[in-house]
Amino acid sequence: MTSAPTVTRAPHLPSLTGLRWIAALLVFCFHAATMGIMAEPGLKAVMDKGFSLGLSGVEFFFILSGFVLVWSYRDGEAAHRFLRRRLAKIYPNHVVTFLAALMVAAWFADPVLPWAAIGNLFLVQAWIPLDGYFYSVNNVSWSLSCELAFYLCLPLVVPWLRRARTGVLRAVLVAAPLLILALWPGQQLLAEDQRWWFTQIFPVTRSLEFWMGVAAAELMRRGRWRGPNLTVAGGIFVGTWVVAALWIRAELWAALLAVAYLLVIAAAADADVRGRSTPWRSRPMIWLGEVSFAFYLVHVLVMTTVLRLTGDWGTGLPGWRGPLAVLGFLLLTLALAAALHRWVELPMMRLLGPSRRARADAPAAGPAPRVPAPRAPADGVEYAGRGRPD
Repeated sequence: MTSAPTVTRAPHLPSLTGLRWIAALLVFCFHAATMGIMAEPGLKAVMDKGFSLGLSGVEFFFILSGFVLVWSYRDGEAAHRFLRRRLAKIYPNHVVTFLAALMVAAWFADPVLPWAAIGNLFLVQAWIPLDGYFYSVNNVSWSLSCELAFYLCLPLVVPWLRRARTGVLRAVLVAAPLLILALWPGQQLLAEDQRWWFTQIFPVTRSLEFWMGVAAAELMRRGRWRGPNLTVAGGIFVGTWVVAALWIRAELWAALLAVAYLLVIAAAADADVRGRSTPWRSRPMIWLGEVSFAFYLVHVLVMTTVLRLTGDWGTGLPGWRGPLAVLGFLLLTLALAAALHRWVELPMMRLLGPSRRARADAPAAGPAPRVPAPRAPADGVEYAGRGRPD
């Protein structure tokens, strides 16, 4: 078990940027499996079994988001300035992919519920427990609806968070996985057609993962985090994934994986603070992490559109055409994500984010270690202004 050093101002955490790519890749593989792209039974069985838990990549991202936002939060920053930064990050990409999804729907003459589309545009769809609403238009954007809810809550919670006792924060880390576990029997109190929404979509229940990351980041900035090092945390994650995929019922794996993901995130952050190498802080991994948000937003739209255009939707591709198609989808999605990141996300963050003067006047982001500055990685990646995970 390792303990984090007491911190004073926040360093960048490049490994957490790289971990964002892992989360996005898990979700991509899950959807590639569930779309039935592979028709060959043996390959399909491997894909189904290997990535049946890939849906938890969103869980991974929610925990990671809570950790990063608290770690980098600028104490004393006005709530509207924080929200402006976050909206400048997520909303332009959302609007572009929203419009792209509407054009695809028009091409295939798919019906679109007007009120569902409006709810999606304004990122409130996750609050609506109706079929055709929370998965409307670009269906993966339901998670942005949850993220927006977290952003609205965080400025209200941070003042309390900074004063909270260490024991309370540790209690959150224990209680949140138990509450995630309790969602499964709890859903029996709802109508059957609302149970999936309640456990998988509803922002209040999905916030449990976010608050796990929040509590862990606050403990680490105080130097009170106690957790395994990265090697042990990685082993716990791999072991949990294998056991959960092969033997654990679906009602249990979400809580187990939440703990495993949190340990990996905290261990990677601790390694960055101490200047230790990790598998996720190389230049390629940081770049992949930076485009991962755009990648996540476009991946389902790309796969479904191409499969429908080629007539392979729902039929699967025989032999090795299936794996090659998955690889092709990965590369095509990555190329489109890179373009979206380069030509939409970055320019709009500069345009819509706080002005340069406002950034100069804002309080410094809290926290960072009273330890020697992190060593430069062997490949010479420069982290100033690059790879910041928030």
